[in-house]
Amino acid sequence: MARLSERQRGWIVLVAAVFAVAVTARLGWWQLDRAAQKIALQAAIDARAAEPPLPADALARDAGAAVAQHHRRVHLGGRWSDAHSVWLENRQLDGRPGFFLVTPLLLADGSAVLVQRGWAPRDPRDRARVPPIATPGTPVEVHGRIAPPPDRLFDFGDPGRGSIRQNLDLDAYARETGLALRPLSIKQLGDAGDGLLRHWPQVALDVHKHYGYAFQWFALCALITGLYVWFRIVQPRRRR
Repeated sequence: MARLSERQRGWIVLVAAVFAVAVTARLGWWQLDRAAQKIALQAAIDARAAEPPLPADALARDAGAAVAQHHRRVHLGGRWSDAHSVWLENRQLDGRPGFFLVTPLLLADGSAVLVQRGWAPRDPRDRARVPPIATPGTPVEVHGRIAPPPDRLFDFGDPGRGSIRQNLDLDAYARETGLALRPLSIKQLGDAGDGLLRHWPQVALDVHKHYGYAFQWFALCALITGLYVWFRIVQPRRRR
């Protein structure tokens, strides 16, 4: 195969440089767009949290309405269904391993809502030991924030049974318990005198991470442009 001429090599380098500059610039703008989306999401979360508490009778009954209620405050009255309490393991708080305790709250209309009641540390000597938590059998008032069901962790496809589980699928759990569960959960707030911790982790938006990635892509774009200008334009003119 005949060697490429200098002119042909020049065109190949130009096309490659233009392509690389376009891709890196586009990735930089994409990261800025992701940051803007997350800023808007945080603003929406803050706005919902600032709204008055949602009345119990307005609690969503379908998944679409539930999404629109996420992060709203709510005050609910009902009874704990302690027999259906589940400890979700491998849940961290402040860097410590432990459990989230979730218990259905039976509402006056016969339906129920899953309440993420709080966090307790894991016993380092016995991972299956959970602390005794007082659960009143009398009517209670629960103050909290509407949230999606508990986050799902990797579980090798095992749905889990019993009082200690890795994950909890809301639909499967509703069939298992026979409860008419609402398609959301409540993260309980305040001190209920049960020893559980409730300073729930905030939604990780990581806006600054996107700004950092955008800077890296734009810097790479500028480097490619500078190298092309230096080696393909400046140096040949200096030699001439």
